[in-house]
Amino acid sequence: MRMPRFAALASALLLAAGAALFGAGPASAAADFGYVALGDSYSSGVGAGNYDSASGNCKRTTRAYPALWAAAHSPQTFSFAACSGARTGDVMSGQLAPLNSGTDLVSITIGGNDAGFSDVMTTCVLQSESTCVSRVNQAKGYVDSTLPGQLDQVYNAIKSRSPGARVVVLGYPRFYKLNGTCVAGLSEGERKAINGASDHLNAAIAKRAADHGFAFASVAGAFTGHEICSSSSWLHSVNWLNIGESYHPTAAGQSGGYLPVFTSAA
Repeated sequence: MRMPRFAALASALLLAAGAALFGAGPASAAADFGYVALGDSYSSGVGAGNYDSASGNCKRTTRAYPALWAAAHSPQTFSFAACSGARTGDVMSGQLAPLNSGTDLVSITIGGNDAGFSDVMTTCVLQSESTCVSRVNQAKGYVDSTLPGQLDQVYNAIKSRSPGARVVVLGYPRFYKLNGTCVAGLSEGERKAINGASDHLNAAIAKRAADHGFAFASVAGAFTGHEICSSSSWLHSVNWLNIGESYHPTAAGQSGGYLPVFTSAA
């Protein structure tokens, strides 16, 4: 079984400390650990609040799982490049600069915006169930026909720039607890279709990640019991006062959902 990258780092540090203590040789350079966080709003932390004004429309926050992980593990370098609204093309054109041969760990969420996530949710909220399901099926067709090639471009670029890095590709949560506490809003048929689309997207991302030798970290299990229409949701429902935060993890979703899943895979 392959040891997670950060666990391997910790072991190396302990061995190096022991070697130095007993005169077996100089300490290892393993402390030179670099982490780069790429991706879209699920990695930048939209929905968690407390956004860094310097990040502008990217809406990065210290409450997002990459920043929480970095604060807990103190990598020597941490580059937070994830940006709200990012598609695969945006990662290619604007997020890869921090990657280099010395990068040890990379995290990324990407693909949801390419598949039209925002338009799917808008359609389902504002139009009929049949129109919603049709739009969901259109998105699933895109995931089957076009998204794999776009993910390949991103994953190839990451591997080319940082061939020794452990790359953790994180998925997206299911959004709704079926037969839950919601008494208004979308129909159960719409909620089921949206959950199915999330599973479909995650399966496609997981396949491409595995084919590139990357780890895929599913958050669906972590969010079970914390979906919209549950008694303890870690996801925003429609927020008409701040529409951009709709269907994104809350601060609790970042710290209780994404962070432990990423920590286990890193």
